[in-house]
Amino acid sequence: MKKIVTSFVASLVLASALSAAEIYATVDGENITKQDIEMIVQDPRVDLNKIPAEARTQVIDQAINKKLLAKKALKDGIEKDPQYAEAMSKIKEDLAFQVWQKNEVDKLKFSDTEKKDFYEKNKDKFNIPETFEASHILVDTEAEAQSIINDLNKAQNKEAKFKELAKAKSKDPSKANGGFLGKFAAEQMVPEFGNAVKLLQKGGYSKSPVKSQFGYHVILLKDKFPGKALSYNEVEGEINQVLIGNSFGKKVKELIQDLRKDAKIVIK
Repeated sequence: MKKIVTSFVASLVLASALSAAEIYATVDGENITKQDIEMIVQDPRVDLNKIPAEARTQVIDQAINKKLLAKKALKDGIEKDPQYAEAMSKIKEDLAFQVWQKNEVDKLKFSDTEKKDFYEKNKDKFNIPETFEASHILVDTEAEAQSIINDLNKAQNKEAKFKELAKAKSKDPSKANGGFLGKFAAEQMVPEFGNAVKLLQKGGYSKSPVKSQFGYHVILLKDKFPGKALSYNEVEGEINQVLIGNSFGKKVKELIQDLRKDAKIVIK
């Protein structure tokens, strides 16, 4: 769900207001919290409690210095500065929207019956597709591809020969790995390639060149893995989020339509 308005500063203010603070220091009785630290580090992956002691001290010192400078700025009357007033106005709008959005989303609740009904009507969307492990050799001409297939036909060890030919003749970057493409669903590939892979048996290879927008492929199927239909219990959480997103999106769309009717909007 896309936010209508986004503000990095407002998000930090909101996080500070809505989550419990972990206190790392105090300055004149005011706490240096986890949110203050996050504004210094600006990387949610960094856990202050797990970094080296020296680095931890440096980060806390930066937060303390920032707090001291901010207190001085307020004491010197920064609130009267037009830039400060404009920034605060923007933060208030963003924060108002984000708190309103959170409150509205929190109101949305769906019963097991509603979620199961959605699951039954959309079962085809809740599945893990059949996947494949394959290698390929990509060349410019059909004649080149056919020549490679002829060489494979004569080889005793098809897989070893395929790797050798891929490294020698393929124009795809995968040549460095003997043409290996890893695991993928057929739908992730261009249609011609995906359809050709589906027709192969494990250990088999293309008996005729496969043409696509990139050139001509010779494909070796290393393995295939069956798809799986996901049960309701496996996707209940996902269904709940989808229902919340759909419901909130519909509500916002209707509300915006009503608000725009009475608003004076000038696009410049």
